[in-house]
Amino acid sequence: MNLARFPRIRLAHLPTPLEPLERLSRHLAGPDGKGPRLWIKRDDCTGLSTGGNKTRKLEFLMADALAKGADTVITQGATQSNHARQTAAAAAKLGLACHLLLEDRTGRRDEAYTQSANVLLDRLHGAEIGHRPAGADMQAEMEALAERLRAEGKRPYVIPGGGSNPVGSLGYVYAAQELLGQAMELGLRIDHVIHATGSAGTQAGLVVGMVGLNSGVAVLGIGVSAPRAPQEAKVLALAQETARHLGLPGIIRTEHVAANCDYVGQGYGIATQGMVEAVRLMAELEGILLDPVYSGKAMAGLIDLIRKGHFAPDSNIVFMHTGGSVGLFGYPEAMA
Repeated sequence: MNLARFPRIRLAHLPTPLEPLERLSRHLAGPDGKGPRLWIKRDDCTGLSTGGNKTRKLEFLMADALAKGADTVITQGATQSNHARQTAAAAAKLGLACHLLLEDRTGRRDEAYTQSANVLLDRLHGAEIGHRPAGADMQAEMEALAERLRAEGKRPYVIPGGGSNPVGSLGYVYAAQELLGQAMELGLRIDHVIHATGSAGTQAGLVVGMVGLNSGVAVLGIGVSAPRAPQEAKVLALAQETARHLGLPGIIRTEHVAANCDYVGQGYGIATQGMVEAVRLMAELEGILLDPVYSGKAMAGLIDLIRKGHFAPDSNIVFMHTGGSVGLFGYPEAMA
């Protein structure tokens, strides 16, 4: 897989660290002291506006935008979107105008959620923010905005929510290569990679990377929004599109895609007891901050699966930290 043939702008601090979670592993071990060994891939340390997984995608998406002569980028997400914040920061760094359309997916009106955390950083990066109600056709809203901007003489480039298309997913094909290289240097056999899955680009890229390199590493996405069947279908479709984009059609099959969507709770962006426990455990045992929407729920799922004996005691599990800890400031009551 020759990723060098695709346009890319270096925005991230790479490679991100791969670290053992010694104290959490011991905390989750069984009565006999045995249990999976946990590692964490620190994609919260990508560096762009507090970091996060979207920065890897934006390296390819922003390069594509510039190659097509764009002077403006448009994207969308939830009110506290980590993707929107990183897109605004990338646009600021590259001198592009940025328009963010934020969808009200939780119904919350408190100031901490609507004005602080990611929203505050969006504004600091100079983004123009528009708000849309829950259930809006966000792709159509972005296209309508793009048409208006073209009428004003602008050259907009539309980035899908989460940066999740075949171009953006290349960032996590690269991440799979990076992770396997680090594991080889450490003499580490990775059995599972676990992460939060939502817009599907991170999981699709990881799956393509792991399958394309014949790694034998299983990728499990812990869902944060949709039920299992539609989530797996979305990941599968994007992974197959990404493989075709790489010139590798036919390598991704249904059995390569797995999602567990038992930890969504009442809905996207709505706190759960398991998420709060996971965030606190990581903060108290490892000094690492998760986020309340993605990595917190994914870690809650991983912890519960370990407690249920889902993984072999001698397995090595890498948790992909997708960033977003600034979002904690939008959830003060849940975390209190």
